[in-house]
Amino acid sequence: MSEIVRRRFLQGGAAVGAAFLFPAPFVRSAGAEDVRTLILYNGQHRQTTDAVVQAFAEATGILIAARNGSSAQLANQMIEEGDASPADVFYAEESSPIAALSERGLLAKLDDGILRQVPARYAAKDGSWISVSARCRVVAYNKSMISESDMPASVLDFASDAWKDKVAIVPTSGAFQQQIVAVEQLHGRDKALAWLKGLKENGRVYNTNNAAMQAVEDGDIATALINNYYWFSVAREIGTENMRSALHYIGHRDAGALVTVSAAAVLKSGRKQALAQQFVAYMMSEEGQKVIAASMAEYPLRRGIKSPYALKPFEELDPPDIAPDDLGDGSAALALEREAGLA
Repeated sequence: MSEIVRRRFLQGGAAVGAAFLFPAPFVRSAGAEDVRTLILYNGQHRQTTDAVVQAFAEATGILIAARNGSSAQLANQMIEEGDASPADVFYAEESSPIAALSERGLLAKLDDGILRQVPARYAAKDGSWISVSARCRVVAYNKSMISESDMPASVLDFASDAWKDKVAIVPTSGAFQQQIVAVEQLHGRDKALAWLKGLKENGRVYNTNNAAMQAVEDGDIATALINNYYWFSVAREIGTENMRSALHYIGHRDAGALVTVSAAAVLKSGRKQALAQQFVAYMMSEEGQKVIAASMAEYPLRRGIKSPYALKPFEELDPPDIAPDDLGDGSAALALEREAGLA
């Protein structure tokens, strides 16, 4: 891992929740000889993780103790803990923090049967982690402030003066940082830096994706660069028919259509390797993928599983040809953000 990424992880590490939380129906006496408990470091959205942990416990009787925090914070925690980490499994909102652990040799190879559950491009080349679900980068827009026909052809165009105070960005978002990497891979470092400088000059910075999405819905800003599921989260609360915003999919292999993933891995230092592999296998099973797909508007990656949400068909997204494993550990994006004055 680069020193840049390490420093960024260290800055956020203290915020990781220290308490382990057990699903209430499955708490047992700590002294019981038959207790089987896995320690999960969870950076994924809580509603998704809670759902799959509950389903796994009901199916197997295996307990899950979840330590929750941001994916970057938890990766930092495991780096600092090294071989003494109590973590058995890491479930990350993005692939970059898991890739950082893989680069340091902290992850075990997943069983071949697990890796075969998804197309090869959605698993690490060395088999150390697997994509659990996917989402697409989109443009959320307020329908009363802008027409979809006025959307630019490329996400790069949002950095221009024409979009002054009309586009929300979240520089701390892992998915936004992966989008930076995609721009760099497609167009070169100079173009990526110019894009970020243009967004700093013309866009508005928000602290969270939820805040950016809500600003668009409330009419405080015309557009936001986010993941697709943030729109669906608001729609689930107030009803699709009441939404004042909509989603624009850029497509045609532009960086604005990048597909990113949540990912899972087994820690090499974990004391319960077989049980940890079993949990990740459950996440990728038909049952586990249905549970995950029902919890949030992400695309299940196991073949044959469909989301219950009205997502744009995955095969119609037309993203750039950049696999999750190509996005690296995030150090390139952080360096560019710092140089552009966004970090």
